[in-house]
Amino acid sequence: MSVFDSDKPRRRFPVVGVIFVLVLAGIAAGAYYLGPRFEWKSPLIALPDSDVAGIAPMEISVTDQGAGLKSVAATLSAGGSEHTVLSEQYDQPLGEKKFQIALSKLAGLKEGPAVLRVTARDASLWSFFRGNETVVQKSITIDITPPLLELIADDRYVNFGGVGAIVYRAGPDTQTSGIKVGNHFFPGFKGQIKAHPGYFIGLFAHPYDVPAETKAVLVATDKAGNTREMTLVYELKNVKYKKSTIAIPDTFIQNKVAPLVKDVAARQGPPQDVFVAVNKKLRKENEDQIAAITRQSSPAILWKGAFSQLSNSKVEANFADHRTYMYNGQPIDTSYHLGYDLSVTKRYPVEAANGGNVVFAGDLGIYGNTVILDHGLGLFTLYSHLSSIDVKVGDSIKQQQIIGRTGETGLAAGDHLHYGVYLHGVAILPVEWWDQKWITDNIDPKLEGQSSETVAESRRSPGPSKGAKKRRR
Repeated sequence: MSVFDSDKPRRRFPVVGVIFVLVLAGIAAGAYYLGPRFEWKSPLIALPDSDVAGIAPMEISVTDQGAGLKSVAATLSAGGSEHTVLSEQYDQPLGEKKFQIALSKLAGLKEGPAVLRVTARDASLWSFFRGNETVVQKSITIDITPPLLELIADDRYVNFGGVGAIVYRAGPDTQTSGIKVGNHFFPGFKGQIKAHPGYFIGLFAHPYDVPAETKAVLVATDKAGNTREMTLVYELKNVKYKKSTIAIPDTFIQNKVAPLVKDVAARQGPPQDVFVAVNKKLRKENEDQIAAITRQSSPAILWKGAFSQLSNSKVEANFADHRTYMYNGQPIDTSYHLGYDLSVTKRYPVEAANGGNVVFAGDLGIYGNTVILDHGLGLFTLYSHLSSIDVKVGDSIKQQQIIGRTGETGLAAGDHLHYGVYLHGVAILPVEWWDQKWITDNIDPKLEGQSSETVAESRRSPGPSKGAKKRRR
């Protein structure tokens, strides 16, 4: 039989099978493309934790991790009226929408109970192509009246870089209060004035690096975020801070600076780079750590009377000296010296300047072995470059109790004590706190609950200044 015999049945291409495969592929492709559009996870709505709303805007966040947001709406119902806060539709689905409710922009809104309602719908094809919907409703109280704020006693004079003290009263709805100076905030403390336990005492600094024209502002904020402010009036007394130039020899870099560099490879770089790495980067890390530690203070007064200077010591370097460091005759860096350098004999016993609690005891980079004491009301003292430490965190310390011995650890060129005073994270002029007269005139009357008029009369001044008169807002 010939291989071309026409009587032999021919094999047909499996048309039905191809069609079946194509249908399956189409279904798979459709599922791959449309499947995610049928997700059923509803949008998430995050409302403020507070149940009170005030002048400060309320932050609201809506997110969807699936098909994306298709629409968001928010209403506020109060006093029988409904206010539309937001109503948006999105052609391109959003993963997140953040917005604010500013009550001050809602006309006719009155204080009292209200209901906040937020609705979000996503672009999913679930629920017969309508998408997933989330509705969150919260009952709140509208309060747009700032808290009462009354100044009882203030200071007529404040040293540049030093401390002022005020006494004030804040309304019962006050949540936070204190004094704002530039970017710094100094909280007030309640319950320390025996004659008036409801009054607040606030210590504040006009920092050495804040412009002289900056005004201190007394601030009180309630739970709703409403804020009342009052500018403090005082005369800023000029304090002249020194400028100095310090030559940095190779031996100092090799023996004192390089060992402080954490990166071993960086120690092999040019000497001036090694110095700058420590003096700039490590110094900032250490000062940030000190600021963080000295912002967490006891609300009770732990000190009594004037602070003690280290016995038999001599001040060798002053507070807020601006130092320029020279290497081979060229300036390579600058810094501020935030304390006093006190020299005595080697390994001299270091006494606590006043009563307090140990909040830090250990190595602190350029400061070497360091002890920090909390004296209450935001006030701290720092003792560094110690050769040894004789206390531990949590110890209660009495004035002139030995806490360690002087040394030359850290970035110290010789045996001495670096002594610093801090107020709520800010380095301040130490000498005021060594002066019993300054404390008697400026701090004690406030703690006794005396008004500015009483203090002024006790000093036999012609009368209270404009800034010393009681003001109420």
